[in-house]
Amino acid sequence: MDFALILFLLSVVTGILWFYDVFKARKQRVKGTPDPWWVEYGASFFPVILPIFMLRSFWVEPFRIPSGSMIPTLLVGDFILVNKYAYGVRIPVINKKVIEVGNPQRGDVFVFRYPHDTTQDYIKRVVGVPGDKIEYIDKKLSINGQAVPTSVAGDYVQGLDSLTRLSETIDGTQHYVLNDPAKPQEPGSIPHAFSENCQRSSKGLICVVPPGNYFAMGDNRDNSADSRVWGFVPEENIVGKAFFVWFHVDSILPPKGIRFDRIGGFK
Repeated sequence: MDFALILFLLSVVTGILWFYDVFKARKQRVKGTPDPWWVEYGASFFPVILPIFMLRSFWVEPFRIPSGSMIPTLLVGDFILVNKYAYGVRIPVINKKVIEVGNPQRGDVFVFRYPHDTTQDYIKRVVGVPGDKIEYIDKKLSINGQAVPTSVAGDYVQGLDSLTRLSETIDGTQHYVLNDPAKPQEPGSIPHAFSENCQRSSKGLICVVPPGNYFAMGDNRDNSADSRVWGFVPEENIVGKAFFVWFHVDSILPPKGIRFDRIGGFK
């Protein structure tokens, strides 16, 4: 079950118990009588659960990075904060936007619900916004006919592989991406909505982003299942903008343990 739904239900149930106790049951109890169990273990949680629910639903939510698709920007084991207000105020649980604040911009790192299974949260970088023409040919990215500025920034060792690290700038946002020379140009695809908006070849693909959708790519370009594979990100699936690494526990690659050098903002 969705954690947001669990928090919502707990807030409703404990809120009902709290209001019933404050405005009716408490007045009827004999003075000095201990609170009944449903107050102690129910209504007493309401002042704690409600602020957590409100904070998580409308302002900021923590996430943990489970995969390497955003290396080198984000590593497995990073704990990040996501600004849920940046892209508008949404009704919790149904995720419907009710107040317009802003929209994802090219270069943003954002969290969204995977279009093919909305119970899963994904994190990628926004590469294309509605109406953009995205070309990824021979592992070179172009947006609306303009090649994205890139430069070689050395090698990056990932496990037993040595990948090429590139500095990339999208609309003024500079970040690093990885290319694996051993991987094919075109990563393959699965059926998805608006698949007719994409043309594919052995060299890559060309896509026009449909209205109300976004094109997302992982910074670990050849080790990321993203819009090149499963299609566009609908606006209603967006959760928020990632902006800060607040903790890191590395349990996979050495050196294992807490890494304080990972704490801070990211590009």
